[in-house]
Amino acid sequence: MPEMPEVQGLVDYLGGRLAGRRITKARVSAISALKTYDPPIETLEGTTVTAAARHGKFVDLATDSGTHLVFHLAKAGWLRWYDALPSTVIRPGKTPIALRVGFDDDSGFDLTEAGTKKSLAVYVVRDPAEVPGIARLGPDPLDPSFDRDALASLLAGRRTQIKGVLRDQSIVAGIGNAYSDEILHVAKLSPYALAANLDDAEIDRLYTALSETLAEAVAAASGKPPADLKDAKRRGMRVHGRRGEACPVCGDEVRSVFFADNSLEYCPTCQTGGKLLADRRLSRLLK
Repeated sequence: MPEMPEVQGLVDYLGGRLAGRRITKARVSAISALKTYDPPIETLEGTTVTAAARHGKFVDLATDSGTHLVFHLAKAGWLRWYDALPSTVIRPGKTPIALRVGFDDDSGFDLTEAGTKKSLAVYVVRDPAEVPGIARLGPDPLDPSFDRDALASLLAGRRTQIKGVLRDQSIVAGIGNAYSDEILHVAKLSPYALAANLDDAEIDRLYTALSETLAEAVAAASGKPPADLKDAKRRGMRVHGRRGEACPVCGDEVRSVFFADNSLEYCPTCQTGGKLLADRRLSRLLK
């Protein structure tokens, strides 16, 4: 799933290419992806893109008409950029393409989604706050106002596992499964530590790990075209997606815990005092 750094990379890429470009085509080929009907998506045609912005994991293209094209790539979505947009006709139901947008210099992009579970979402709104997922976002962890004390206040009193807190978009915006694994590994915290139980030193480590991990990932994504962002993300991972490999810090074996539709990765030596977390498909978490 694209998370904050990759989405920011997309926003930077699109903003640099689309500001001042007129939209000539906006066609939905997967009706389930379009979550709004007023304004109609056709009203984007003839408008000019003025800016690109990120809200959590949402991409927001603002236009001179006051309308915004907002999209969320969900778990299996991605953006495919073309310097010359294909002229082929999109056949609904016969292609992974959910949305095609073209511009007056013949460039454009497709939003695509793999698999059968369709979660990619497209909105045309007058204000990004009209998108429910944006309206309920928590603070952005790279906002200058998000300091160590702001994080501490979000954690206070939450009898929730820290892994879940980091992934909850209403608490902290933009972090998903992959970067929460990475942050917790750097912070040397168990993914199942309770947020309310973290002491001052652990909160200090968590804040530093969160800030530095995300800033490094955003910097690594900057300037890369969409086609390169996924591979760049995978290459930068320390533990996420690296089950069975050696921890880059201590050399212990990276382990996984599997859930219904995803998994987490962690290092027992760095994060859990050597204890293994039981596979949730088979048994309860080892205390």
